[in-house]
Amino acid sequence: MKEFFGKHGLRILAIAAAAAVALSLLSFFASTSSLLHNAIGIITSPFRNAVFAVETWVEDKQHYYADYSDLLEENAALKKEVAELRQNEHQAQRDREENAYLRELLNLRAQRRDFVFESATILEHSNTNWTSTLTLNRGTNCGISVNDCVISAEGYLVGIVSEVGYNWATVLTVIDTDTELGALVFRTSEVVVAEGDFSLMGEGRLKLTYLPESATLLSGDYIVTSGLGGYYPSDLVIGTVESVKVDDDGLAQYAVLAPMVDFDALTEVFIIKDFTIVN
Repeated sequence: MKEFFGKHGLRILAIAAAAAVALSLLSFFASTSSLLHNAIGIITSPFRNAVFAVETWVEDKQHYYADYSDLLEENAALKKEVAELRQNEHQAQRDREENAYLRELLNLRAQRRDFVFESATILEHSNTNWTSTLTLNRGTNCGISVNDCVISAEGYLVGIVSEVGYNWATVLTVIDTDTELGALVFRTSEVVVAEGDFSLMGEGRLKLTYLPESATLLSGDYIVTSGLGGYYPSDLVIGTVESVKVDDDGLAQYAVLAPMVDFDALTEVFIIKDFTIVN
């Protein structure tokens, strides 16, 4: 053994020293690599965080715009639905009004079979200090004549045709100062005259004159056309008694009448072109 170490001792020592150096270098480089890797990680960490933040922001925006687009579509759909509901409700209201109007018309036709009607639309309402007139879309082309009576769908007297053209007609309403009608107190059959009055026209009222001395008018009494002379049909309701007053001279009484129709609200009327005269 001594001979072996004597022969090969230096070689073994050299190999051991080389191995030790190699292990030391390996350990050094391994440690250095870990440090570099850690340093690089520290340096690049903010960039990685920035990239992650940008990716997250882009993704959030994509989701936002997708949700926003969905909301816009949903909002547009809701607006369309609301518009359709409103249109349906409006149409339903028009249908209800038309049905009520037709029922009134059928009732009127059933009650007054002696009338020949012509329906008309009101084109213009005209009210001044002196006149109260309506312009209709019917004229001589439909057989309309001056002095034809104009009534509402309920059968209430609206006025009298005063002027007529080929496809139009002017109507003096019952409150116009030029209107004068033979009338009756429906309750008592007393003969009177209903006429327009300048001082009352602005209030939407007319006057009942030539009251008999024995007249006992009551508030709410119906006043109807008399039909005397055959100029106008009988029993058309003109209005109701609102109050009874005395003329300025204190010698005669007169009544203030409230017409049965709201002239400003009228859109459709009926012209009586012919009727049966009742003696």
